[in-house]
Amino acid sequence: MPLNLPDRLPAIEILKEENIFVIDNSRATQQDIRPLRIVVLNLMPLKITTETDIVRLLSNTPLQLEISFMKIKSHTSKNTPIEHMETFYTDFEQMRSEKYDGLIITGAPVEQMDFEEVSYWNEITEIFDWSRTHVTSTFYICWAAQAGLYHHYGVPKYPLDKKLFGVFEHRPLNPLHSIFRGFDDVFYAPHSRHTEIRREDIMKIPELTLLSESAEAGVYMVMGRGGREFFVTGHSEYSPLTLDMEYRRDVEKELPINLPENYYVDDDPNKGPVVRWRGHANLLFSNWLNYFVYQETPFNIEDIK
Repeated sequence: MPLNLPDRLPAIEILKEENIFVIDNSRATQQDIRPLRIVVLNLMPLKITTETDIVRLLSNTPLQLEISFMKIKSHTSKNTPIEHMETFYTDFEQMRSEKYDGLIITGAPVEQMDFEEVSYWNEITEIFDWSRTHVTSTFYICWAAQAGLYHHYGVPKYPLDKKLFGVFEHRPLNPLHSIFRGFDDVFYAPHSRHTEIRREDIMKIPELTLLSESAEAGVYMVMGRGGREFFVTGHSEYSPLTLDMEYRRDVEKELPINLPENYYVDDDPNKGPVVRWRGHANLLFSNWLNYFVYQETPFNIEDIK
């Protein structure tokens, strides 16, 4: 089934070039199908890049999805044209009465700040609370995963001695769990962060289930409320060149940065990356959509509670 995206969203043309079937709102209204309503709260600086990365992964499913984008009023993006934000994004205040089958909340470049120091902390925690009664399942990524675990469960974050940067090996702790359907015994995921959450803090909380971790990258995936919340500390949605762009950006700015681990061929930036995570990234998002959104959400979306 196709993805139903806002008319004229830049990701549409990019994904069509990759032979991904997308339709805009105008065409979707002619189809008599109840699509899954997915909303993305995009906190990343490069909005268009993140939109495309996430939509690309959501496309790998036979389900029809109606995708919309949420923004917060208490923060103005400096890296995305205001015209793009006004055209394709809607303030949370205008969406709070709506219900959605799934919500994805991205990372944000604020992880080295205390949570309460983030300028939009009050608004985003209001969205966290709203999601528990208005969304069937919420997927928190990177900083959002740390923030959600802290807000809902009191799980702290800790600074790392150096940035965790690269592509790391992970293992499912319960390979038969539905979120890992089709996964290998070992899978890879990118990370790019300065802070971590720790296993011992997760294990203290009976409401949380630690699903996956890495010997190098630590806690990777945590589940709450029986699958109504997933907290993922890595960036499985990253495109092949995202870590490369981050590395070259920091080098140009003369910031302290190491080569991304397990990423470049022969650790040589001139040889490009080895993509090891694409297959499992697609499985992760399609399993979430299938087993924890589609199979759990009511047919009448207003029955979500």
